[in-house]
Amino acid sequence: MKWIYSVSLAVTLAMQPAFADELFGQHPLTPEARDAFVTDLLKKMTLDEKIGQLRLITVGPVVTKEVIRDMIQHEQVGAIFNTVTRQDIRAMQDQVMQLSRLKIPLFFAYDVIHGQRTAFPIPLGLAASWDLDAVAQVGRISAYEAADDGLNMTWAPMVDVTREPRWGRVSEGFGEDTFLTSAMGRTLVESMQGKSPADRYSVMTSVKHFAAYGAVEGGREYNTVDMSPQRLFQDYLPPYKAALDAGSGGVMVALNSVNGVPATSDSWLLKDVLRDDWKFKGITISDHGAIKELINHGVASDPRDAVRVAIKSGVNMSMSDEYYSKYLPGLVKSGEVSEQEIDDATRHVLNVKYDMGLFNDPYSHLGPKGSDPVDTNAESRLHRSEARDVARKGIVLLKNRLETLPLKKSGTIALIGPLADSQLDMIGSWSAAAVAAQAVTLRQGMENAVAGKATLLYAKGANVTDNQGIKDFLNLYENAVQDESRSAQQMLDEAVATAQKADVLVVAVGEARGMAHEASSRSDITIPPSQLKLLDALKATGKPLVIVLMNGRPLALVKEHQQSDALLETWFSGTEGGNAIADVLFGDYNPSGKLPMSFPRSVGQIPIYYNHLNTGRPYNAQKPNKYTSHYYDAANGPLFPFGYGLSYTSFDVSPVKMSATTMPRNGKVTASVTVTNTGDRDGATVVQMYLRDQVASISRPVKELKGFKRIMLKAGESQTVSFPIDVEALTFWNARMQQVAESGKFSVMIGLDSAKTQNAEFTYL
Repeated sequence: MKWIYSVSLAVTLAMQPAFADELFGQHPLTPEARDAFVTDLLKKMTLDEKIGQLRLITVGPVVTKEVIRDMIQHEQVGAIFNTVTRQDIRAMQDQVMQLSRLKIPLFFAYDVIHGQRTAFPIPLGLAASWDLDAVAQVGRISAYEAADDGLNMTWAPMVDVTREPRWGRVSEGFGEDTFLTSAMGRTLVESMQGKSPADRYSVMTSVKHFAAYGAVEGGREYNTVDMSPQRLFQDYLPPYKAALDAGSGGVMVALNSVNGVPATSDSWLLKDVLRDDWKFKGITISDHGAIKELINHGVASDPRDAVRVAIKSGVNMSMSDEYYSKYLPGLVKSGEVSEQEIDDATRHVLNVKYDMGLFNDPYSHLGPKGSDPVDTNAESRLHRSEARDVARKGIVLLKNRLETLPLKKSGTIALIGPLADSQLDMIGSWSAAAVAAQAVTLRQGMENAVAGKATLLYAKGANVTDNQGIKDFLNLYENAVQDESRSAQQMLDEAVATAQKADVLVVAVGEARGMAHEASSRSDITIPPSQLKLLDALKATGKPLVIVLMNGRPLALVKEHQQSDALLETWFSGTEGGNAIADVLFGDYNPSGKLPMSFPRSVGQIPIYYNHLNTGRPYNAQKPNKYTSHYYDAANGPLFPFGYGLSYTSFDVSPVKMSATTMPRNGKVTASVTVTNTGDRDGATVVQMYLRDQVASISRPVKELKGFKRIMLKAGESQTVSFPIDVEALTFWNARMQQVAESGKFSVMIGLDSAKTQNAEFTYL
């Protein structure tokens, strides 16, 4: 290991009893060595010291660094959240070494969701790349930057499958599909933890939110989840298990209830499923303040009772409340909680600290004091080229009438819209330690692209919203939305005048980042009225209209789709977003992103998702019938289907070729197609394979994603893409909650989105 001890640690240890000398050293990072070490350490700990390890404290206005120093001295803290500079982290670890009896190191955690100092696209944008290599790169860089700040754990990845675009935290996840979300979560765990979370530039992940948080009713934050066991195990639980099988050392417990039981009090979920069935050995951590909330849920009568319920249900560590330290000693004394239950929870906390390498070196992610960066926000600490490349891959071309895009780097271009020059919105929600002032806006990116070649005009045109209540809400915790001194009409008039001078209009509209965040559920998922008025006025000029969307959820875009000549989904693209979007707009990069969620035509269609069950009266758009499952006032399908995305070139997919028409039990078959780039530009696309169990013991989805591959083809080039199909792809949970693969016919559907596919079938014997 590069750095063994800091000077302060060495001096401190020299003054401690013999057991402190034994605590630190070069301990083998194996489960056997860890278990022996932790067992021995537990014997040396008092009850208060054990309970202190179960508290994760959030640094903030209420619990200041000075308050935490006192907590450390009295053995009341095991980990710290919300401190992200080496100097602060070093000072707190020094306090442990100087003030506490046993010198058990703290670990430090933060929400590193899509980058630490370099903001990459929001997770929904990462999922739109369908590029696991790119996502792995994001994970490695995010872990590097987080560890370089002294952090040991991240509250990520979020693998909550959701079919609810009204939910604000859609932006933080990977969309509606179980298979895609599992692949993304697995990749991030492996890349962020590396070979070991103890490595200098790795961090431990804490997958969240366990479980089914993305299925909250009505898309309303913190709401109830109620679903059948089959749906829970088939659709919502697999991504968590994929992340844990990949080695995630932590699990953050969800705030919602599942079938009437709050996750924080659900011993079936946290013990029977997580520990017994899945053999998870890591740590469970409550979400922020969740133990207190058991009283509101109605499953605990008072704070003391809430602590009893949570610890006995399997919540090892309490985030951001004082309840464990305040009530656990009395609960143990009364016999309502056993010391063995305290030991079990403490063991999990100590286990992850051991796995983090903190008992080898409490300062392992800090290095020598003299190595601290002079400027925490130094430009040299960013990874701009990687951020730009990843951002381009997740941009989705939704419409391109008469090849409006790519734009020419000539003539006069008008860039208009409230999001066109917003650095804060570009980096998106949950942007960790990223500095908005370091972000490249679309305006800057386009200026960089056309410098000396074309004239770029700019007008804001409108506020993100003119609704004062929404502006007040968005500005509660940060100065997120600026009020213009000019009137809405003045801005609109300027935008129209600017547009009339241009050959083509690029309009950046959508959501402020705070509109797509925790606690930002929306009942209306259209673009705000202030921006719709701007689009109407610009459409009336008759100039070609390119709409650039910036948003953290699927939006209802029927009118905008009709108005636009080209429609580009860019999400919140991160630190290098402006350059990345400009690369696509001007054809320096050929768009290849695909939607990870279906885009509805209206909020009234929700939930709308591609892998739905059929009904006894399915709707057929080619042969409409009144008495079938559909809306009579709107088209039945989504505006843009799952997996959809266009390119500046065209691709042809051949009929599916099966290696065999029958698949023996526990055997395999292979489905193949040949994909040809039939256009005149090089480009990438994502080939997607879906399966359907045609007849089963319970109704099965009309199709399910079971494989995908991103390929790059030169103009005129062809490539054969093959997908192996094994029994795992055919299994499901039946009515008796058994995981089975039943014999019968299966449809194979391969295409470039979920709606248009080439089809074949085989029989599973």
